[in-house]
Amino acid sequence: MASKPNIVVGLDIGTTNITVLMAAVQPEGKIEVIGVGSSPSKGLRKGVVINIEATVDSISKAVTQAETMAGQEVSSVYASISGSHIKGFNSHGIVGIKSREVSHIDTEKVIEAAKAVAIPLDREVLHVLPQEYIIDEQDGIKEPLGISGVRLEAKVHIITGAVASAQNVVKCANRCGLSVKDIVLSPLAASTGVLAPEEQELGVALVDIGGGTTDVIVWHNGAVKHTAVLSVGGNHITNDIAAGLRTPLSAAEEIKCRYGTGLSSQVSQDETIEVPSTGGRQPRVLSKLVLSEIIEPRVSEIFTLLQRELVRSGADEYLTSGLVLTGGCSKLKGICQVAEQTFNLPVRVGYTRGVTGLNDLVYDPEYAAAVGLVIFGANSQERSRPFSSKLSIGRFIRNVGNWFSEHF
Repeated sequence: MASKPNIVVGLDIGTTNITVLMAAVQPEGKIEVIGVGSSPSKGLRKGVVINIEATVDSISKAVTQAETMAGQEVSSVYASISGSHIKGFNSHGIVGIKSREVSHIDTEKVIEAAKAVAIPLDREVLHVLPQEYIIDEQDGIKEPLGISGVRLEAKVHIITGAVASAQNVVKCANRCGLSVKDIVLSPLAASTGVLAPEEQELGVALVDIGGGTTDVIVWHNGAVKHTAVLSVGGNHITNDIAAGLRTPLSAAEEIKCRYGTGLSSQVSQDETIEVPSTGGRQPRVLSKLVLSEIIEPRVSEIFTLLQRELVRSGADEYLTSGLVLTGGCSKLKGICQVAEQTFNLPVRVGYTRGVTGLNDLVYDPEYAAAVGLVIFGANSQERSRPFSSKLSIGRFIRNVGNWFSEHF
């Protein structure tokens, strides 16, 4: 009898939208999307929960939509986290190899040594991402298990976040009757959902332009080299349009999505748009060029700030494959061309990959983090499966032996 697929659920909590994605992980490893739910995000500002009740209501609506589509209930989720409180830095750990051959215990010890850095009490470690291992000055090692040597070093990238922000994400999910299996940094999840392995090897920056923040994560040699969060995003463009055209925010958002372009040179002076006015006044007809002249400086500012951040950190030298844009704002017309002019590198929009089923519904770049969350969850379940072969049982026995030799 065929075994039942595992259900994995991703909860992407964004400033503009909250998305719930349900996927069935088939026994052969295929990830099939079976339910999608999305609701406007009411209780967040710049990626951080500022209103518990409003956030809980938005999550509940998105969960209900996904459950209705999938015909199954949601009980646990992998949740995303973002916001300007996120900080990433590189660290380095060194340990001696106990039995002259690297074991799981050695790798755990060297990661713990790399994590042994002072961080404020109001912050917690979200991820420790190994970059490479070095054994007796031989660098570039991805998987050190079983290699003989005397000294083991690890270079890692550590991502921390505010304890309160992570607790609020968990609290909102719990209030909706959901348990949180893990919290994943939003751009890290988006990387899993849109980047090709060869891009991660050659070097690429994934830029997630959300409503309140712009998150960036830089990959090189298959490892994370740098992460950063800029406190500027698509909502700033909407605010500029509302102020410049003297129109309500809701109308400014619709105008941005329907007519907006980040490049004034793509717009003809003859093109016009109808702009709603405030206070019950009659709508006005304005040149589309005026709209683009409002949007272009803000888009240029986002990429200029991003370039400064990458140059400051030295991560700009890794961008062989260029940049990949995700998030709702990445669909703005002309945005890739503005990024190419700023960085002088190839730029593409990151459409989702790696899932089947309702993949036509979640192909859009704004679903990148949600798709990445279910892939992350599926991989986590795969890693936590019980032993199923003589090889893994033998490895388990060796690890137990190593533990006893280490402690007795």
